Amino acid sequence: MPAALAPAEAVAQGVQPRPWLGLAMDGDATAAGVRVGHVIRGSPADGAGIREGDRIVGVAGHHVGRARDVVDAVAGFAVGASVEIAFVRAGASQTAHATLAPFPSQDEMLRMDLVGAFAPAWKDLQVVSGNFPGSVGDSRGRVIVLDFWATWCMPCRVVIPKLDVLQAQYGAQGLSVLGVSTEDTQDVSQFVQNMAMRYGVAVDRHGQTTRGYGVMSLPTVVVIDKRGVVRDVSVGYDPSGDARLEATVRTLLSEPAPPK
Repeated sequence: MPAALAPAEAVAQGVQPRPWLGLAMDGDATAAGVRVGHVIRGSPADGAGIREGDRIVGVAGHHVGRARDVVDAVAGFAVGASVEIAFVRAGASQTAHATLAPFPSQDEMLRMDLVGAFAPAWKDLQVVSGNFPGSVGDSRGRVIVLDFWATWCMPCRVVIPKLDVLQAQYGAQGLSVLGVSTEDTQDVSQFVQNMAMRYGVAVDRHGQTTRGYGVMSLPTVVVIDKRGVVRDVSVGYDPSGDARLEATVRTLLSEPAPPK
């Protein structure tokens, strides 16, 4: 299957970019509509006032009963179109108009959703090794580099030693490198030992934290400042990003600690 074109590439080649509403829907579909599980910050859905927990019942006057129905209905419009979304919130029927945007890349989507917002809470993490705080709040005053990774991920194996070096170099200055994997605890523990990982690692047994950060590809690295606000996100591994990550860490370490 050919790779999807980014919006700019699509325009350059005369291809209409795919329209985007900017929400994730739960599998919970009933006659009462399709439940919205998450709304991307800055997306058309966010701008229209749609919120998590709303139930979408119609798109442009057509009833929708499944998430696929919503996707198909939106796909029938062009980027820039204003689409009426009918939904139910707290038992009350409402409508909103969303102006569809070009479908962003995964990297762009994550940055829209996370950068500038307080980091999502960590849920149901099991600490495997090292010092892994119980919450983002427990690390207030420290800079966090949060790496979502897996033992089978080859780029992750390249990133891990580099993160070890960052932790060794800047840990005493207030940096906490943390790793999260959704794999089996025993497998992760053995891998940590084999790689001699010197930073905190936890297992996301049910994937709640990983989903909360919108992670779809590995590695995904999220940088969080001393206040608990996400300041940068990167997906995959690009050697040219090593210097950028270190520069970001140094900048954030130089910022004043938040008041207690």
